[in-house]
Amino acid sequence: MTSTLPTLLFSTIEVTTQSFYRTSLSYAIVNIKPIVPGHVLVVPTRPVPRIADLNDSELISLMRSVRRVGTVVQRVYGADALTIACQDGPAAGQSVPHVHFHILPRKAQGDRFSEDKDAIYPELETTEAILMSDMQEGAEHRHQPFKVDADEDRKPRSIEEMVSEANWLKGFFTEDDLREQVD
Repeated sequence: MTSTLPTLLFSTIEVTTQSFYRTSLSYAIVNIKPIVPGHVLVVPTRPVPRIADLNDSELISLMRSVRRVGTVVQRVYGADALTIACQDGPAAGQSVPHVHFHILPRKAQGDRFSEDKDAIYPELETTEAILMSDMQEGAEHRHQPFKVDADEDRKPRSIEEMVSEANWLKGFFTEDDLREQVD
């Protein structure tokens, strides 16, 4: 008998197959339109819009997951550093109403932002935007397929490409990585 892991939702978007790291209170997924190779998201399991909506256990788990996923992503993508960003609310550029942290591996030389390290931030403002009509006030909230964001310069990856990367990344985590140790 095989155990089935619960479905993961990023807001109303089903992302279970794109997940490569999971604890009881948080998970990490690959990005449909990565800004740089290895651009991933770390998300609390409970869909809440703002950091202030998280309870202490969720916040601890989320930050531990950001640290662990960031460490692995930096190593496996041969990066020198990480950009870790959270847009906490629509006025900050958050377009998916579910807390999440972007983890972007950065290289001192040779990535597309080598000349202007801060140019990555305006890119983040457009990278995650989905068609928001289904999330407008009064719209029915239901599971949505992954939708294309507003940045037309980067083409969306197929589900198969994202699943392949997620499966590859899973191999860099051990059972100990996934054990919760919330105080």
